[in-house]
Amino acid sequence: MAETDFPTELRSLRSTLTRITDVTDVDKLRAEVAELSEKAAAPDLWDDQANAQKVTSQLSHKQSELERLTKLSGRIDDVELMVEMAQDEGDDDVLTEAVQEIDSIRKALESLEIVTLLAGEYDERDAVVTIRSGAGGVDAADFAEMLLRMYTRWAERRDWTVKVLDTSYAEEAGLKSATFEVKAPYAFGTLSVEAGTHRLVRISPFDNQGRRQTSFAAVEVIPLIEGTDSVEIDENDLKIDVYRSSGPGGQSVNTTDSAVRITHLPTGTVVSMQNEKSQIQNRAAAMRVLESRLLLLKQQEEAAEKKELAGDIKASWGDQIRSYVLHPYQMVKDLRTEHEVGNTSAVLDGDLDGFIDAGIRWRAQSLLEN
Repeated sequence: MAETDFPTELRSLRSTLTRITDVTDVDKLRAEVAELSEKAAAPDLWDDQANAQKVTSQLSHKQSELERLTKLSGRIDDVELMVEMAQDEGDDDVLTEAVQEIDSIRKALESLEIVTLLAGEYDERDAVVTIRSGAGGVDAADFAEMLLRMYTRWAERRDWTVKVLDTSYAEEAGLKSATFEVKAPYAFGTLSVEAGTHRLVRISPFDNQGRRQTSFAAVEVIPLIEGTDSVEIDENDLKIDVYRSSGPGGQSVNTTDSAVRITHLPTGTVVSMQNEKSQIQNRAAAMRVLESRLLLLKQQEEAAEKKELAGDIKASWGDQIRSYVLHPYQMVKDLRTEHEVGNTSAVLDGDLDGFIDAGIRWRAQSLLEN
């Protein structure tokens, strides 16, 4: 047990917690909890169900965040007392437990510290993610479906709600594209580091000669629009098409024209929705995603203007971001952060926290440097 420097470890934990609480502004957090609690107690809260769900969701998240901070402070106090008593009594078993608890607290603090780095204008929002197959034919379409499963499994591990809004199936296998919504606090800020081009290298299961194939898929992440956002869309700028929903292999899954495709003519932005049961629901979902994309487009144009004025000519970090190599060796590597994992099956099954945390830290450092 002499290898563990307990005073240094405990000082480090307290220092990290202090840094997090300073950034989080605990007093402000308590005030937000009190304000949301008052709104949640209003007798007419559920007259507007959408607003009620938003209020209760925000309250639950803020209360959880405050509770985590409070509990971590208590856990550090408890483990410090545990160490003192175990050292006085020479109890190595309890000291071993203390080492494990310190490691557990450190991981919890690292998770909280990541949230403090999500300070962008829309980082707290829900996210809308679109995956599109790129170069690579049927392997690219299969890769797009693999990515959809990967992100769905990752969100499920966090108990985040995922709703698939649209799927466009490829003819032979896989997906041409898929759009899904992730509902959770900081979903956009967390997932936005996944935006970019993903590359897969493997022996193609679709090649009868067993050749190695490289394929690509693009991931787009946008924040979900809220009622307070100002995005004006002229109905005359929209082209709206309706068609029958289709499933794998092009088979029709609906006997009515319930699927909707909306094209915003000035920007060329196209949004398709077919997973809702009615045309009205699909149109509403498509409009919400269109508004979100136009809002992000506006933000990107403003940011581009600022960079141009500042003389910043660096390429966007969100181009090719990660490679998934399944042959001749197994490795998933992020090209921005250098974070890599040899267990490719675990990553493709949703074990993404290491990549996402490294991406958030990398982005925060890049913003400081620029």
